[in-house]
Amino acid sequence: MLNRLQTLFILVFILSSFPVFSQQIPVNQSDQTRLVVVINVEQMRTDYISRFWNQFQQGGFRRLMNEGTVCSNTSMDLHIKKNITGVPTLFTGVYPARHGIVNDSWYDRLREKEVSALEDNYYITVGSDSEEGQISSANLLMPTIGDVLKLNSQNEAKVFSVALNASSAVLSAGHAADGAYWMDELTGHMISTSYFVDQFPDWARTFNDKRFADLYLDRDWTTLLPATSYTESLEDDYILEPGYYQKWNTFPYNLKKLKDRAGSYKVLKTTPFGNTMVKDFALALIEAERLGQDYVPDLLALNFSSMDYEQGSFSPNSVEIEDLYLRLDRNLEHLLNFLDQKVGRNRYLVVLSSACSTNYPVAYLKEEFNMPVGFVAPESMIALLKSFLNISYGQGEWVEFVTDQQIYLNRELIEKNGLELGDVQRKAASFINQFEGIKLSLPSVDFERGDYLKSQLATIADSYNLKRSGDVLFMLEDGWQPEYKFKRTIYTDNARVPLIWFGKGIQKRTTIKPVDGVDVVPTLLNLLGFDIPDYCIGKVIPEVSQ
Repeated sequence: MLNRLQTLFILVFILSSFPVFSQQIPVNQSDQTRLVVVINVEQMRTDYISRFWNQFQQGGFRRLMNEGTVCSNTSMDLHIKKNITGVPTLFTGVYPARHGIVNDSWYDRLREKEVSALEDNYYITVGSDSEEGQISSANLLMPTIGDVLKLNSQNEAKVFSVALNASSAVLSAGHAADGAYWMDELTGHMISTSYFVDQFPDWARTFNDKRFADLYLDRDWTTLLPATSYTESLEDDYILEPGYYQKWNTFPYNLKKLKDRAGSYKVLKTTPFGNTMVKDFALALIEAERLGQDYVPDLLALNFSSMDYEQGSFSPNSVEIEDLYLRLDRNLEHLLNFLDQKVGRNRYLVVLSSACSTNYPVAYLKEEFNMPVGFVAPESMIALLKSFLNISYGQGEWVEFVTDQQIYLNRELIEKNGLELGDVQRKAASFINQFEGIKLSLPSVDFERGDYLKSQLATIADSYNLKRSGDVLFMLEDGWQPEYKFKRTIYTDNARVPLIWFGKGIQKRTTIKPVDGVDVVPTLLNLLGFDIPDYCIGKVIPEVSQ
């Protein structure tokens, strides 16, 4: 693993293509944006705002929509659509082919082992005795928007991130951030890693001493409004909704019982109160670290969770999701009012988007709408592939590693048997293509040669990293989902994400022109008056920058 000093050296080298402070802070410093808040609402569908509009208050989602610029046709078309791949894409302005985070883990062929995207034993947890802080963003190959601000301000800009999940906190913070904080599942405290923070700050320790996680979980989760108000949702006891532990799927929820069942504070991530804790911690951070209080623009990456891993247990049409967003609306209102008072109404800029959307469950689409969808069984498919390769090339461990929609072949065995890698890749891809529910399966050799300029190939190619991606990459048919025997499914084929701009220099308007998630970084830099690095593949959104 690279240590932090080596990583920062690499960042300086990457950004050396344009001079630091190539575009100075405006002469009229009082007119400069003081604080940028990038809000990532994990797994947020674009239709949630319109569906729940009548229940929202005036100061949250409605204020953002009524006073900001709405890019209503925004997509982030990743091959593997997860927060772990979406967050670095949103915050770097490049796809996984460039930033390198192709999944939660990948197979390192040189070391012949699985490599975690975040795990880094060189660093320790700060703020807790757990091992959750033994992580870093050293595997992130490109700078985030926060890193760019740091380099352009000679390290004067303050950069922080807050989240419930470690991956969102670390990958939105980047490399040079002053702090990345998330919730420790074992203690319920907000923690960090020594990659960013040498000593846990007193204000964060004071926040943890209030034990908000215990306060939230020592209660029932009841609906914010009367049950009859949830007209945009299915009935609370909808039969196709599994619920917690495939047992509890109706309000109220005894959160203490769920916590005891889980054996940790992880359940808080599936409730609206986890978002409230993130918001409250962010407010404490803004005040303690004095964000937005000078003429150098600071950055706060704020990551809200949307049911986290329980998305599959409660569909997008559930009362639980509606209640979560009604409460998130209140959190956003509190945040915006706080920024008005502490930073100044015309001195901050807010961007709200999502690093990953979600889709409807297969059972719901099939039973209620007779859609031609279903499940793909990856374990069975790979078992049959192994048998097929044994028949084709002789007995051997031809498949070395599998993760989501990527298959890593045993290249050493292929070479030992005098076979062409490309031929084996094509044969394996052709076999996978025969399965029902598979839209497209392709050998990686095609991407190495650049045969990916059009159509569906581009989706995989943008996420294909030569050193980290598999030998065979495949996509599922629309509406189909993987179903594993031994692990929880985290999957979506929905590339559409929300994108709202609000605050300093932003006009009220809506655009339906196609926008890519990687356009956020160059547009932000343009609004702040900085040059856009050559590596950014996104474009400045004219409707936002005008």
